[in-house]
Amino acid sequence: MAISVSALAQYPRFSIATDLGLVRNFGKQQQFTALNNTMHGDFHLSAGNGIRISFGYCSNGKFDNTVTALAKSSSISPQQQVYSNRGNMRFRQLTLGWKHYFIGEPISEKGWNLYGEAGFGLMMGRITNTPGRTIDTSRYTLPLQSGKANFKRLSYDLSIGWEKPVGADFFLYAEGRVYIPNTAYPSEYILVNEHAPLAGILCGGVRILF
Repeated sequence: MAISVSALAQYPRFSIATDLGLVRNFGKQQQFTALNNTMHGDFHLSAGNGIRISFGYCSNGKFDNTVTALAKSSSISPQQQVYSNRGNMRFRQLTLGWKHYFIGEPISEKGWNLYGEAGFGLMMGRITNTPGRTIDTSRYTLPLQSGKANFKRLSYDLSIGWEKPVGADFFLYAEGRVYIPNTAYPSEYILVNEHAPLAGILCGGVRILF
């Protein structure tokens, strides 16, 4: 019983963490790779479970699409105009999740830890479309609006991570994450709105235990 009471007395605890990595958008017709930085606040409620709040952002990701503008009238020639569009997309991600340690615990002083997280997120993005040439919008309907626009998505956020204590309450970790949109609010600036963006992240960082 004394051991159990001693273990319980070490919780709750708090950590902050930050990491840097690569984000890959797998969304249809808008794949890109960019840099990503995320900051975390971990509330360790017990040896195995806790709450994590995260905020991350990525640099601009670039991709190209070939799209077709359609004539608004049958008297217009040609009936179609094919052109290229350069897209730039970036987003910020706010996540509230439950963090669980499968191996080890957040205050371990030796060995290594394996953990996972499941949560809900809010994705706040911006997209910029630049057409390769000018299309007369009075004569043709464009599949994409040109210019800048913001968009939002709710998402399921999942991650798995490995970490190792390095002394003085510092931990180094590597983590893989995926953000899966569960809403698809239509935007005239996004060619395919379903699962846009569908992002995967590989990163490494440091956690500090307080």
